[in-house]
Amino acid sequence: MTRVNRGLFSSLRADWKTPKALYQSLDAEFGFDFDPCPIKPKVNGLDSDWRNVNFVNPPYGKEITKWIQKGYGESLKGKTVVFLLPSRTDTRWWHDYVMKAHEIRFIRGRLKFDDQKNPAPFPSAIAVFKSKKYGKQS
Repeated sequence: MTRVNRGLFSSLRADWKTPKALYQSLDAEFGFDFDPCPIKPKVNGLDSDWRNVNFVNPPYGKEITKWIQKGYGESLKGKTVVFLLPSRTDTRWWHDYVMKAHEIRFIRGRLKFDDQKNPAPFPSAIAVFKSKKYGKQS
């Protein structure tokens, strides 16, 4: 009988706290002024307007499509949206939205999220949707 390690399936856990060093590096580059889905939310990021330069580490469960769709829509309003995502290149949401990003950065190795002892059981990527106000357009 094969034993399955259920912890390897990211849908069992939705909240992955962003590694501090990764956030600081991205913030130095982009200058974030809003996080629509922090670990302890004070606002409903799906129902509110986002600011000019947004960092988004969405819940990685079934709701992820709504967050990526919202972020893509906010970028069409002229906002910059930087996502930290599980690299799920086989999913519909990846092809429908992430592939429209101005830039996709695949992270080498596995991230060690701040509240975990071990690296994540999945690869990660950064998807950047730039506003028209931010630098050159690809």
